[in-house]
Amino acid sequence: MLPTSACLGLPCWKLAYGSGILRNLICASLINPHLEIFMKFRLLGNFVALGFSLSATSALAQDTATSNLLDRYSGLEITREGPTIDAELAQKMFRRGNTYSNLQRYEEAIEEYRKAISADPNFTNAIRNLANIYYFLERFDEAKPLLARYIELEQQANTPLIAAVSTLGELERQIQNYDSSIQYDERAIALDPDNDSQVHIMANTYNNIGRADLAIRIYRAGIAATPKNAFFDRSLGRILEQEGYVEEALEAYRSAASKDPKSDFYADLVLNLESRLAR
Repeated sequence: MLPTSACLGLPCWKLAYGSGILRNLICASLINPHLEIFMKFRLLGNFVALGFSLSATSALAQDTATSNLLDRYSGLEITREGPTIDAELAQKMFRRGNTYSNLQRYEEAIEEYRKAISADPNFTNAIRNLANIYYFLERFDEAKPLLARYIELEQQANTPLIAAVSTLGELERQIQNYDSSIQYDERAIALDPDNDSQVHIMANTYNNIGRADLAIRIYRAGIAATPKNAFFDRSLGRILEQEGYVEEALEAYRSAASKDPKSDFYADLVLNLESRLAR
């Protein structure tokens, strides 16, 4: 009968017997009982090693599976409405990205933010921070899709959203993608109606490149956002008059004069244009 061990138990002995090396040890113990104690320690050592090996293999398999799953969402082609793979991991990577960013180790920050977005494709803070780093590094082609995604996902009309919309409009203007830029510019005006200067900058930019039609849209957006701003009406009238839309320009001047009846400047604009039309 095979010797048994109270420490290891019969099932362990049966499992061990399946191994060629351990089977030889068992046979040796039958021939020489003095080897039994030695064999017990050898068996115990082998089972401990086997346990560590199985644990390591299991952990490696789990890490590999997680890595493969994250790889499906890596890069800038992450779905905007994808499932959250691991929110806790996303937060961890986000915090590490912030740390690297504060240390001005931007490439490492980029890597951590990308991992955070891979773990949670709708993680707006990570998307925004990654876009900001790309913008700071003047890697605008990489910043723009992230800004667009952040704008789509962000539900709060907060300062970061206003900055993202305004920045993306500016970037689109720089590459003369005006069909896109005008939409972001109009939204930026609606989100930040008290920012008069941005309205004039946008309108003058469009007007100076020969896109008076877009400048007119900008001033109309400004008037819609800030109805009491008489100077927007005057500026709109100026461009309309420049483009030959005299009747519409007169309406704009009259609107400005009605909003600021004490202004001789607006009153004179109305009188002068009325006189021209009367001739």
